[in-house]
Amino acid sequence: MKASKEFWDKSARRYARSPVRDEETYRKKLAITQGYFRPDWSVLEFGCGTGSTALVHAPYVKEILATDISGKMLDIATQKARDAGIENVRFQQGTLESLALEAGSFDAVLGLNILHLLENPETAIARVHELLKPGGVFVSSTALVGELMVLWRLLIPAMQAMGLAPFVNRFSRQSLVTMLAKAGFSIDYEWQPGKSSVFLVARK
Repeated sequence: MKASKEFWDKSARRYARSPVRDEETYRKKLAITQGYFRPDWSVLEFGCGTGSTALVHAPYVKEILATDISGKMLDIATQKARDAGIENVRFQQGTLESLALEAGSFDAVLGLNILHLLENPETAIARVHELLKPGGVFVSSTALVGELMVLWRLLIPAMQAMGLAPFVNRFSRQSLVTMLAKAGFSIDYEWQPGKSSVFLVARK
């Protein structure tokens, strides 16, 4: 966990400057997510990075608690919110396990490009289920490292050894769906913009 925090703290400024790789896909994910939102909803985003997505979603819900392991990421996120005059997004450093969050207190939880970076995604998914209200939704966008080409799978350990890549969990789409089902979720929406990633909305 410490190594992950240090990696993302070190990467924060470079990450903040990086453009969205596929703007069209990103916009579609935003639109689908906002189609589920309601004005009175309380939303949690874990692994929020520099807060860009939380801030885009802010006008569509009552409040968002956006969390991340990296304090450097959250410093940037807080400044973005201040510059944009957005007051219904609150940033807090920590993880699903470390933060004192009340069970059944969120209408939606967002885990975007984060599950494959966790050492124990099953534990995280079970915690998300606990935090959601009955009928609440879990929106996730996940890299399927287990379905990447062999060359990339071989390159990742070398990049990690050089400090150029964080820990990654190599699961497939099916293993992710199985983890969600085991936690008590049902899949409400599924979209694969490419073989190596999947966007899911799962309902409690």
